Amino acid sequence: MRFMVRNLIEPSWRWNALFGLTLACVVVATSTVQAELRVDITRGNVEPLPIAIPDFYGASEGEAQSGRNIAQVVAEDLRRSGLFRPIDKNAFLTKRGGIGAQSLQLQPRFADWRLINAQALVVGGTQILAQGDIQVVFRLWDVFAQQQMIGLRLTTTPGNWRQIAHRIADAIYHRITGEEGYFDTRVVYIAESGSARRRIKRLAIMDQDGENHRFLTDGRALVLTPRFSPKEQAITYLSYSDPSKPRVFLYNIDTNQQELLGTFPGMTFAPRFSPDGNKVVMSMAQDGNSEIYIMDLRTRRVRRLTNHPAIDTSPSLSPDGNRLTFNSDRGGTPQIYVLDMDGGPPKRITFGKGKYGTPVWSPRDDLIAFTRIAKGKFSIGVIRPDGSGERALTSDFLVEGPTWSPNGRVLMYFRHGRRTADGKGGRPSLHSIDLTGYNERVVKTPQDASDPAWSPQRFK
Repeated sequence: MRFMVRNLIEPSWRWNALFGLTLACVVVATSTVQAELRVDITRGNVEPLPIAIPDFYGASEGEAQSGRNIAQVVAEDLRRSGLFRPIDKNAFLTKRGGIGAQSLQLQPRFADWRLINAQALVVGGTQILAQGDIQVVFRLWDVFAQQQMIGLRLTTTPGNWRQIAHRIADAIYHRITGEEGYFDTRVVYIAESGSARRRIKRLAIMDQDGENHRFLTDGRALVLTPRFSPKEQAITYLSYSDPSKPRVFLYNIDTNQQELLGTFPGMTFAPRFSPDGNKVVMSMAQDGNSEIYIMDLRTRRVRRLTNHPAIDTSPSLSPDGNRLTFNSDRGGTPQIYVLDMDGGPPKRITFGKGKYGTPVWSPRDDLIAFTRIAKGKFSIGVIRPDGSGERALTSDFLVEGPTWSPNGRVLMYFRHGRRTADGKGGRPSLHSIDLTGYNERVVKTPQDASDPAWSPQRFK
């Protein structure tokens, strides 16, 4: 897939180079010393930053429509993060950020944006190149400091315009928060349909905002626990194509090819890739005993990691691959353990009331997400790998299956409502919440949805 990105770091920029126009401009630096515009995303309940995102300029109607579409996706990405508040375009005093028929100067009229309380401003333009590619230029401005914060030129095929928008949103998020963005990502999940007694579960994939949705399996076989590879183009999942023996498959997103990971004695569960994408950890049950194993995808050799008569399952490796977290009832109830891959006994890290499961290591290596069941209620929570700092982020009748955004700042999971006595209701749906426990949102899907897995960033 062709995708080019170029930084715009020159102090002035001729719009005629992009749009065939004749007016040039020079950026005038302000002498006022201002604190850098930043949002601290580590604090709970952050007041969203007011940001103005006018439609991107386009000389032709087709280019202008592309500009409108891109600006809208950028605004919606930032709005859903909970950290930004895109200002209503009806409040704008200057159209197209000052880039229009009357004024094509690069430096905006900052006074117009201060009047509507915009703290940041995004201006941009689109052009269809001779070879048919789409080129998009944008700049992020600090309105009060009157300084450019970032500028990029992105070029790709027209069908990738949504990805350009997500990359722009990622760049803005990164520049203002200091953290990597997560908008140019995808989510694989289980799409559910049919009655409660004859449930059809299919593998499905979509962009993180719910767009570009497609099904990967036809529903003839029950599928569970999809997980992305760090290399992004592969998914591992569990299939009940043989109802008596669930098997682990690999799915290549680029080729749509499925491959049986291997034929193992007993049953396999909860497959998950290693951080380098070269191995898969999973739980295998033999003779009624479930243990954790790891398979090298290059050699297909399998190595046993745990050895205990209890049930060990739901493995997840740390980002450096040196530690493993898993769920085990070896202490009497399901709890979360951490195992050093170099040897030594597993260490139990959860001691709160209730049962713990589905541990997932954060890509930042600072936390482990989990599901907890206590007094008939489910919670999604996080805990440090040493067992300290446990806290719940959200609770309900049934919330389960946390998955991390690639920047480790947002969790996605599924929520299942309570069923009525006649078996109706209780439809599963995807939700997201940030690490502070705020900004809980529904993730749109065309059908009922469960068991999400977040991809790494594309083309990082």
